[in-house]
Amino acid sequence: MHTPADRTDFLIFTPDDVDLTASPLRAEIDEETFVLGAFNPGLTRLPNGNLLMMVRVAEALREPVRDGHVRAIRWAPDGYWLDAYPLDRVDMRDPRQFLLRAFHYKTLALTSLSWLLPVELSPDGMEILELHYDRAIAPIRTFQEYGVEDARISRIDGRYYMTTCSVSAERHCTTLYVSDNGLDYALHGIILDHQNKDMLLFEGKVGDYYMAQTRPLGELYLAYPPDSDYLPGPCIQLARSPDLLHWKPLDQPGIRPRKATGRTAKIGGGSPPVRTDAGWLTLYHGVELNDLVGTYRTFWALLDLEDPSRIVRLQDQTPLLSPRPDLTAPIAHQMYISNIVFTTGIAEHDDIYIIASGEADLACRITHAPKSLFA
Repeated sequence: MHTPADRTDFLIFTPDDVDLTASPLRAEIDEETFVLGAFNPGLTRLPNGNLLMMVRVAEALREPVRDGHVRAIRWAPDGYWLDAYPLDRVDMRDPRQFLLRAFHYKTLALTSLSWLLPVELSPDGMEILELHYDRAIAPIRTFQEYGVEDARISRIDGRYYMTTCSVSAERHCTTLYVSDNGLDYALHGIILDHQNKDMLLFEGKVGDYYMAQTRPLGELYLAYPPDSDYLPGPCIQLARSPDLLHWKPLDQPGIRPRKATGRTAKIGGGSPPVRTDAGWLTLYHGVELNDLVGTYRTFWALLDLEDPSRIVRLQDQTPLLSPRPDLTAPIAHQMYISNIVFTTGIAEHDDIYIIASGEADLACRITHAPKSLFA
């Protein structure tokens, strides 16, 4: 099956496209590694008209298990280290992480360490032009000791603002990078604290404020009334800021999972909201809870331009994007998980939107979607 006439879907970047001899880990780790996934790319348009994907490269040990222990890669100020945990004290069912049984609270270690690779594309997103290894983003602070994940890039008033998830034992937080040219980013530190993921900056102010979508996580959620339309669980919230560094959550709720569809029992932000005549267009992921990981699909909504807490249109029944096993068939031997499409970027191009997603936590997918779909 090929793509419909009104949309083009294809994989643009896969693990085989990464040169690990140029990896930030190479000088420190004296063992063979491989690319577990090259996925979840932030997307923006550069001043020269080309597109830039900021690709998450999850780099893992080829032989993580040795001498009765499983090992995890960790960054520290004095270099990269391999931490070993006894096999009889871990749960390794999830290929992305393993659960440590020795602690009172649920505690994980990761099977890979993530860094970000800037990949320059042609203006239509259909051709790779250059891989900027010299501008790769890797851990440099202790709150990033297990990696830098899932970039989202927003261009606001001519500057580029990139949120990432920084992962460590200290905290699982959102960090901000800023660039004047879209390629060279400076870290501005933590802007949201523990387990508030998928922070997306609106590409433009609302009144005098910068706006963001957030997705706080927790160990418990309180019940809605039995006759409510909504389901308890992770949802998309809103916050505003005078300076992009200090954020106040809005009192009003954002996008919440609804009982009307089982495909969005868990939701979270996808691409940064972009301004359209009809409202702020936001793409987000919905998870159908059907196995250890679930099935991830992309849905969309339009938010009011003056009051983004007001939903103008919500499309949570029919997904915009669903997983495409046919796209990953040529690299099926590298797959360790399936049923995931995770959208992380959007850019305008004539009468279409170019949408960037991670496919199967393995590769980068580009979709051309007509703007008329969101009218």
